[in-house]
Amino acid sequence: MEYPVKNPRNARECHRLGRAARDTLETVRTRRSPQRVHPVTVTERGREAVPQDARRLLIVSASMGAGHDTVAAELARRVRRSGHEALVVDVLELLPYGLGGALRAGYRGAVRHAPWLYAGLYRLFLRPGPGRRPDGTPLARLAAGRLTELAARTNADAVVSVFHLAAQLTGHLRARGRLTAPSIALVIDFAVHRQWVHPGNDHHLCLTDEAARAVRNSGGAGAAVCGPVVAPAFFADAPTAAGWRRRFERYGPGRPPVLLSAGAWGVASHPAATARLLADGGFLPVVLCGGNDRLRRELSAVPGVLALGWVTDVPGLMRAARALVDNAAGQTAVQALAAGLPLVGYRPVPGHGAEGVREMAALGVSEQAGDEAGLLRSLHRLTAPGCDREAALAAARALFRDDAAARVLALAGTARVRA
Repeated sequence: MEYPVKNPRNARECHRLGRAARDTLETVRTRRSPQRVHPVTVTERGREAVPQDARRLLIVSASMGAGHDTVAAELARRVRRSGHEALVVDVLELLPYGLGGALRAGYRGAVRHAPWLYAGLYRLFLRPGPGRRPDGTPLARLAAGRLTELAARTNADAVVSVFHLAAQLTGHLRARGRLTAPSIALVIDFAVHRQWVHPGNDHHLCLTDEAARAVRNSGGAGAAVCGPVVAPAFFADAPTAAGWRRRFERYGPGRPPVLLSAGAWGVASHPAATARLLADGGFLPVVLCGGNDRLRRELSAVPGVLALGWVTDVPGLMRAARALVDNAAGQTAVQALAAGLPLVGYRPVPGHGAEGVREMAALGVSEQAGDEAGLLRSLHRLTAPGCDREAALAAARALFRDDAAARVLALAGTARVRA
């Protein structure tokens, strides 16, 4: 998607805005003269005609795993399909001194190798509740200059955050009058932790009524419900599902295939033990190892277990499975719900994962198993045809109640300068 910029950019200026912004801004060198009126602008793909009065959205994501970027990409796709413009940037790339990469590496190392450490950090910085505690604003402020310059150069009608650090940044800038476009936090967690909420943000779009209520109770403005943001491929029948079914039948004849998700980074607690439990219980455990090749090699040696690396055809895979064992309540979970796959939370990652799994179970859109016997009981009920499975799928369908892109576009430009 091309955005007009005021002046040609040199390498130093582009570097200051970060790599994610630089790649887009370098595609356009000069601003159109006001005397030259063009009724439409054609995107890079050459497929969509963008009206001159189209909304321009700046979507701020973070490469922490794949969930935030997946939501940002789908939101941008919907916005562009509606005839508007969207630019997605990574807030970690906007941080100076390599801090974004260090933050990513530190988080990944903690959840993989020292979950107790991440649990402590979550309690200190993120967990909701009374009392004064450190927040992420001082860190987020380091990206303030780059984000405000990017918002001004793209003439953004709204800035949408799909990561909590970005929400702290936009709220800080908006409260101080440094960001003239309205700021919208798209809260993609079922359990809303305190870093998602900043009183400076104009709007908070949430997954559920309970999440919106938590935002309001924490002082967040404009809390509303839009439901999860999931690509349409997950709602439709997948022609590739037949190929997955044949593969599952060859590998585990007669065994209901159950997905075990470890996220993009392949993070899970005792995945081999869980996979063996399912195999011994009559299921075909299909472990999604993400980018963790070591985990995939380890689990490939376990009899009766199908360990997969990075999968691009997730809709087809989910349509061919019978249930998902989830440990994070993240984007994989809501994609499964969209695909008609019942969920059981088990051995969640600490912090936001554990709280999200509990919240999903409390909402009735998933079940939570506290031990091995409970996991097997839930899976036997939910993988078999019957009222339990149908009730779980009906509760899941009710989550998808609105279009986040339509909500965002309606809010864009409604209050460009805060009084």
